[in-house]
Parts: sequence; C-alpha cells; structure tokens
Amino acid sequence: MKIILLKKKAALFILTAAAAVLVLSLLLSATGAYVVFTGGTVRKLPVYSVETEQKKVAVTFDCAWGTEHTDAILDALARENVRATFFMVEFWTEKYPEYVKKIDEAGHEIGTHGATHSYMSKQGEGEIERELSSSAQAIEAITGKKTELFRPPYGDYDDLLVETAKRMGLYTIQWDVDSLDWKDLSASDIAMRVINRVQNGSIILCHNNGMHTDEALPVILDTLKNRGYEFVPVGELIYRGNYTVDAAGRQHAAQ
Repeated sequence: MKIILLKKKAALFILTAAAAVLVLSLLLSATGAYVVFTGGTVRKLPVYSVETEQKKVAVTFDCAWGTEHTDAILDALARENVRATFFMVEFWTEKYPEYVKKIDEAGHEIGTHGATHSYMSKQGEGEIERELSSSAQAIEAITGKKTELFRPPYGDYDDLLVETAKRMGLYTIQWDVDSLDWKDLSASDIAMRVINRVQNGSIILCHNNGMHTDEALPVILDTLKNRGYEFVPVGELIYRGNYTVDAAGRQHAAQ
C-alpha cells in the first residue's frame, strides 16, 4: 500500500512540475522574451527594456499607416518637452517625407521598421540585408542622419534577424510596455495600461496613427513625469557596448 501511495505522489509531482513548466513557457513565448537551449545554444534577444537605477523611460511610435493623428502626437510631445523615438517603414517614409522631416526637426529619434512591414523571421539573410539597408537609406536620404535602431515588424524575429541587424550596426529594439493603441482602445484604457506597467528602463510601444493615442499621450506623459520619470529617446536609454540581455529581454551593463 505504501509503495502504491508513493508512486501516486511521484506521478502527481511530475505532472504538477510539467504543467508549471508548460505555463511558464507559454507566458514567456507570448512576449518573445525567452531563451531556447538546444545543444548548448541560447536564442538571441532584442532589447525589451533596460536595467537602470535611474527613472528613465522611452516612448516609441511605429509608423506604417497614415498620418491623421501624427500632428496631435507631435504637439503633445512638444508641450511636455519630450523627445521620442519613431520607427518608420520604408513605404511610409517615402509616402510622407514631410512628416519624416517634421519629426526629425522636432528633435525626435528615427529608426527603421523595415522596408515592407513583413514577417522578417521568414526571410533569408540577403533579403533581410536588403530590407534593412534600403529602409535605413530612405530615412537617411531625408534626414541626413545615420539610422542606428531597428524594430522588427509585428515584433517578429529570430536569431538570424538579430544577428544580421547587429552586423549592420543596428540595435534591435522591442518593448516591455504595450499600449495596445492599435486595438482602438479608449484613451483612458491606453493611458492606464501604460501608466500601470512602466518601470525604470521601460520602452513603451505606441503607434503614430492609433485612433486614441494622441488623446492618451498627455495623460501618460504628465502622470509619469509627476512620478519622477524622465523621457529619453531609445538611443539614449540603451547601453551601446559591454552589455548583456537576460532571458526577459532586459539589457544590463556588463559587470
């Protein structure tokens, strides 16, 4: 009887442990911030956030569709004297060069969001290189400034993409705070999602043409400033060398 009871307890323990591992894997893979050990290798991760004792955060905007709300966003940033980072798709850059100039001249940072807004983990090395080089060149042709940051469309990436971008001098940037403004949430819902999730070193994801982003932004900026946070562009938040990225995608200065 004791042997049977012990076997049942062992089986229950194994099932519980397996379920815990499965849940943890699903939670981590949902954000893309996970490490895969296969034959001793570790998955390459972009920067999702930055480990820092300073209350600094970055607000970012992906630019791929339209400009209807962009002026209001720029006005809100200007009123709060906040510099942000805009990631631009090549076809958006070419369609709205006047906005590229306006964003650059307002003192904001610009990175590439790829050329075609495709799932770049499905591309080969040559195609990735063309996407990154042509999109960066389109931005540089308007601003005269070198592009140093890259955000993968859809947040989709693999080792090859991260490694190729790095070789081309680009830091691959994700986010740890998602406003979900692309889901057309209300301004208050967007603001509360961001405000309640921010921590030191957070990178906030928004979109230049979210339906209610421009309405939510003043609340976000004002509230976080009152809590002591400083907004800086991503390029001033991240470590440029001698760093590591942990399994959650958080960048740390090398010890």
